[in-house]
Amino acid sequence: MTTQKVSVTEHKNIKPNTMFRFAYAGQNYLLANINGQIHAIDDLCTHEDASLYNGALKGDCVECPLHSSHFSFITGQPQQAPATEALTVYPCTIEGGIVFIEITM
Repeated sequence: MTTQKVSVTEHKNIKPNTMFRFAYAGQNYLLANINGQIHAIDDLCTHEDASLYNGALKGDCVECPLHSSHFSFITGQPQQAPATEALTVYPCTIEGGIVFIEITM
């Protein structure tokens, strides 16, 4: 397995308290600007494989649009049932105004 640092978008494109979906190598990732910090997780709910991008950002969590599970962008952990399995969290950096995430493949 190797870790790749992948360019996502300009930092200004992820406004405060919004989410941004990014596709790379056949997988979708979900990024959010929470209190000025960029966080990234998998885009699919671990309960029903629904796109979390279609859900709602609530504080530092995203609410699944199907069954209202909440996942922390900080830890990836589910905060509300029915989901019980955590999402992967991806390290993010901002360099020269560009957002990068680290993906292990």
